[in-house]
Amino acid sequence: MSVINRPYFQNEKAAFAHLEKTLWNEGVVCPHCGSIDSARRLQGVKDKKGNVRNGLWKCYAKECRKQFTVRVGTVFESAHIPLHKCLQAVYLMTASKKGISAHQLHRTLEVTYKSAWFLAHRIREAMRDGTLAPMGGAGGIVEVDETYIGKQAGHAKAKGAAHKNIVLTLVERGGRARSHHIASFGLAEVVPIVRTNVRRESRLMSDEARQYVGLGQEFAEHGAVNHGVYEWGRGDIHTNTIEGYFSIFKRGMKGVYQHCAEKHLHRYLAEFDFRYSNRVALGCDDSDRAVRALKGISGKRLTYRGPSQEKVSLG
Repeated sequence: MSVINRPYFQNEKAAFAHLEKTLWNEGVVCPHCGSIDSARRLQGVKDKKGNVRNGLWKCYAKECRKQFTVRVGTVFESAHIPLHKCLQAVYLMTASKKGISAHQLHRTLEVTYKSAWFLAHRIREAMRDGTLAPMGGAGGIVEVDETYIGKQAGHAKAKGAAHKNIVLTLVERGGRARSHHIASFGLAEVVPIVRTNVRRESRLMSDEARQYVGLGQEFAEHGAVNHGVYEWGRGDIHTNTIEGYFSIFKRGMKGVYQHCAEKHLHRYLAEFDFRYSNRVALGCDDSDRAVRALKGISGKRLTYRGPSQEKVSLG
């Protein structure tokens, strides 16, 4: 049987039950007052159109007494797309190695393109880790490198990479990836990111860029390869792991998404970081990856404003 035939991908009541099980494994949490197990399920309550409201609860804490569903306080709050279709979108985005376009979601889920585009950004927001724990450790190897993609707003297209967005990424061999959209590839941008995100006892691997020369002395070891003279590796001193990550990232951005506005780049980076950091090689299959993405939806909200209004606000 196809994975997409699972009940919570097809049935709204089952979808609410699945999300409740994922987010409330320690008890029902009221998103209004924060109380645990003070709520009871409401049955048979209908909306203005006469449809039964699935997954409706009421908090009976004295200071609260408000109604809610598991969607409240998450990126899915106020979404007009049925929850079972949201769960389908989460699975499709987490299972597709190089991503899935909003146009494909629009056709697959049978929703409007605008709704699919916004839903995809909601899911990317859920994928944003926010973990500040440094990478690496004693004997651990962390690779650092930069790449260039797209076009910076307000910059005319030119030869080379002067007009492109700069992405600085750290990849822990056998572990996670963490990417940052930076304004310039200078010491002022690079040094604080590497210092904050890599443990001092780690072995740091990079190319020959001068930004890493002095910085590398702060770590247990700094190994550098000189790509300028076609040197790709000396034993375990190489940046092949991070080059592999960039290969997946660029194939997805150019082949699937094709265009990304600079203001949204950080969410696309979060998407590719999430899938890489929760890959099969680390014991995380497609279903596990979807559940981990769902666990990231709490405490995050996105709002949409159309072009006739002042701005588009996506968090």
